Amino acid sequence: MGDFLEIFLITSGLAVLLNVFFKKFEIPTIIGYILVGIIISYAYGFSGSEELTHIAEFGIVFLMFTIGLEFSFTHLMAMKKEVFLNGSLQVIICGLVCFLLVLGILGLGGKVGIIVGFALALSSTAVVLKILNDSGDIKEQYGRKTLGILIFQDIAVIPLLLLVDIFSSNNQNITQLILTTLISVVILLTLLYLIGKYLIDRIFHFVIRASSNELFILTILFIVMGASFLAHYFGFSYSLGAFIAGVLIAETKYKHKIEADLVPFRDLLLGLFFISVGMQINFKIVFENWDLILLLTLLVGLLKFGVIFGILVIYNKKRVAIKTAFSIAQIGEFALAVFSLLQVKNMLDGQTAQILIVVSIITMILTPFVLNNIRRISNAVEDIIQTQEVTQPQAVNSTLKNHIVIFGYGIIGQEVVQKIKNSGVPYLVLENDLNLVKLGLSRGENVYFANAAQEETLKIANIKECAVAIITIFNEARLAMLQQALESYGEVDIVIYTNNSSKKLFYSKIDKNVEIVQTERVLARALISAALEKRISKNA
Repeated sequence: MGDFLEIFLITSGLAVLLNVFFKKFEIPTIIGYILVGIIISYAYGFSGSEELTHIAEFGIVFLMFTIGLEFSFTHLMAMKKEVFLNGSLQVIICGLVCFLLVLGILGLGGKVGIIVGFALALSSTAVVLKILNDSGDIKEQYGRKTLGILIFQDIAVIPLLLLVDIFSSNNQNITQLILTTLISVVILLTLLYLIGKYLIDRIFHFVIRASSNELFILTILFIVMGASFLAHYFGFSYSLGAFIAGVLIAETKYKHKIEADLVPFRDLLLGLFFISVGMQINFKIVFENWDLILLLTLLVGLLKFGVIFGILVIYNKKRVAIKTAFSIAQIGEFALAVFSLLQVKNMLDGQTAQILIVVSIITMILTPFVLNNIRRISNAVEDIIQTQEVTQPQAVNSTLKNHIVIFGYGIIGQEVVQKIKNSGVPYLVLENDLNLVKLGLSRGENVYFANAAQEETLKIANIKECAVAIITIFNEARLAMLQQALESYGEVDIVIYTNNSSKKLFYSKIDKNVEIVQTERVLARALISAALEKRISKNA
């Protein structure tokens, strides 16, 4: 008891200190939990112990429960294309590619190779969705694509766990094994459905009448563990039962109260899971196979990025495809669950499992840094792709003088061009989106494909001789680079149309030659103008 209390105090203390420190740098708590697990494992020698295996499985059970609790059939049907089309293509293609990868590098063939390959195709729901929710990017187009694929991956975990149970059986009669499994699935789902339909509401109603919050939470835990026990009794993993329990509870009329009460508890249980993941790292194996680990990390990340980008770029903008691919190129927590189960069932040796676990953890640790800089990274990649696509870029007319240079040919940029064309003033537009450039050229407008943030481009556009530069770009990363490039042309008059998120970038460099046109003021003037016109016409 004394040793347990000491370990608990040190673990919780380290978790608090590390995560408070990481919070200042906007690093997710998941990384802090993993590092705590690594430290505890190194200090107390827990790596590879039987007790640790049970702790990890306990964390997996509650991880699956939290996913089930957030699972919504209504939300799922509203995102059919993102979930079922994008998700199925990503899982199947990435799974097959990763299977070939582990077959060639690790020598994993047959049943184990298939399971490991498809496990590597899964991404981190816990890490990605937390960051996207915190940043608000979950509402953007790439955030919706990412969410849809992650939902399908969560669903794909269920048959993957079933495959582990089927392949780990000593029964050589596959037909009989599949038939027995199907019968067990039907019985288990029927039992849990009946419990969910006729008992859960009554149980919650009875408990709520007692006006005891701790009894309410205890009831939830009882249902989760009961469903996990039933699943295990019928030959499936605890995790499958926990997931179904989460879905059943999510469909009750008490869902919102359950979510409100369990959010801190849920996050702590996720923390427990990731601490247990960190404890599983065996540094001896890591140091002996560091080159193989780095190779797998690089190859898996590049392959997943390439497959996801290739799927989405067919009917989405390149920027959306790039951001989505970067968002889910990592290996997720469900892969760790699968590797742990394979090791428990003696289907995967300890060294190989350790290599795969470390590769997964490295990709998860890198993910927050990628997502926090997703715009800057996607801009750079998009520039490279589009530059390669343009075989004969247009030559900018560098003889222009007293002209207007417009940065960006989006909606605002197009409106500006129309007004300038009607005035007869010479102008040129610099745009790095090839589709927008083609749109402008089709309209007979002076739109050029170029990276406006490069000083060489500004020289070609004869920026020193222009009358004024109009900036209609909202992308903060591009604005920052453009601002830096324009600093050497301090005498250029600049008009920048900004929103709340981008105006701060140029505020630090405000001079007499810089004018800020705020979105809110433009809208206010337009509203007042429209209202006065209505009043005048009414009184006329």
